[in-house]
Amino acid sequence: MSANQENTPGRKKKKFAMPDAYIIMLFIMLLAALATYFLPSGEFEREKQGDITVVVPNSFHSVEGSPTGILDFFLSIQNGLVETAGIVFLVLIIGGTFAVIESTGAINASIMKAVNKTKNKEYLLIIFVGFLLMIGGLTGAIANAVIAFIPIGIILARALDLDAISGVAMIKLSAYVGFNTSFMSPFTVLIAQDIAGLPLYSGIVFRCIMTVIVFVVTIGYICWYINRVKNDPEKSLMAGNRFPAGDDVSEKAEKNEVNLKFTGQHKLILLFVAAAIIFYIVGALQYGWSLNHMAAIFIIIAVGTGLIAKMSPNDVVGHFMGGAKNLVYGALIIGLARAIVIVMQNGKILDTIVHWLAVAMEPFSSVFGAIAMFIGNSLFALLVSSGSGNAVVMMPILTPLSDLMEIPRQVAVTAYQLSDGFMNSITPASGVLLACLAIGKVPWTKWVKFMLPLIGAWYALSIIFLVIGVLIGWGPNY
Repeated sequence: MSANQENTPGRKKKKFAMPDAYIIMLFIMLLAALATYFLPSGEFEREKQGDITVVVPNSFHSVEGSPTGILDFFLSIQNGLVETAGIVFLVLIIGGTFAVIESTGAINASIMKAVNKTKNKEYLLIIFVGFLLMIGGLTGAIANAVIAFIPIGIILARALDLDAISGVAMIKLSAYVGFNTSFMSPFTVLIAQDIAGLPLYSGIVFRCIMTVIVFVVTIGYICWYINRVKNDPEKSLMAGNRFPAGDDVSEKAEKNEVNLKFTGQHKLILLFVAAAIIFYIVGALQYGWSLNHMAAIFIIIAVGTGLIAKMSPNDVVGHFMGGAKNLVYGALIIGLARAIVIVMQNGKILDTIVHWLAVAMEPFSSVFGAIAMFIGNSLFALLVSSGSGNAVVMMPILTPLSDLMEIPRQVAVTAYQLSDGFMNSITPASGVLLACLAIGKVPWTKWVKFMLPLIGAWYALSIIFLVIGVLIGWGPNY
């Protein structure tokens, strides 16, 4: 190609695009498959301690290797999906159920009711709306659905004469505080506890304390920024264009949100959903119910919501399938993540990697080991934004590593959970984040500039939580 052709007017240069999460996962899987040909094979001995199978220290030994063949490579994907079928279908069922709930308008109407009740009390309004979204984040219900609530944040920001960053932050960060520190999210902490062999919902007291502290710090930071913009609009990070021109569709959507009425039917739906979730939590704590029981409860919620809202069966199914369809991408990546672990397990190199990590971290105390887990998983989460996919890949590594380093497994779960959640608030690999920013018309670079002080505070708090967890020997009972 000539220089003239290269410089032809109108010819666009290709922009760099962040590889899709599936491409990143497949690349990691390929590296794992190649590693089975070069890394020495080995295994730890394991023994039962109560209901938990733990690694026996100093038991690592060499075994005959089993390199991954081409057919084995692709079979691992199918086997990964089969092994994680319970989690995959749980994600799809939860997505479908909340689509049914959302179609009734109950969630949006309750938030708008809170908005109207706290008018002219801006900081109380921000705290109250933030609290509602944090509760939604705790359940994992609006981890991805938070996108739908961004227009409400923009409405609030316009009414308070703020900027688009404020609108996105009030919604996105409040919801993700709950999600990132949750004791009950089926997409993160429950999957990680299940893999780590811990009782579901264990460590609930300490996790609730973490949630409260992180929520207070986050809301405090948002209020500080809002106060800064109100006192001097020139200090807005949106650089003189606080609300970039919107399209007609989004403006109509915002107006529709304002006109929502919070009816008795909406209240009954939300009470029914809350009662069902509490019923499951009690069952999990008292009778050891599994994630499969959670799937059953959410199917009951979908059916019950349809009956209360007087929806036709076809409408319930239609909304349910639409919601499930929206989560297919995130659900299937769980199986692909599991495939990476299967390749390493079948190739007899997973324990080798754990052994090498343990040797490398041997000079460190348990406290510094927990911090190293947190930082290491942050780097992985920078590339892989799927919380459940991250859990499926990392927990089989972090669990035996925590046993060898005498780090409570609850701490290992939390190191994964906090690093994944907080990194997802800034990584460009997160489709949910980019969608929220696109709706608010906030450039990613300006969002990162806004987030850096808060990320620093989050990471400092995370390290303190992990240190305390190690020092108190954080177990399943508190």
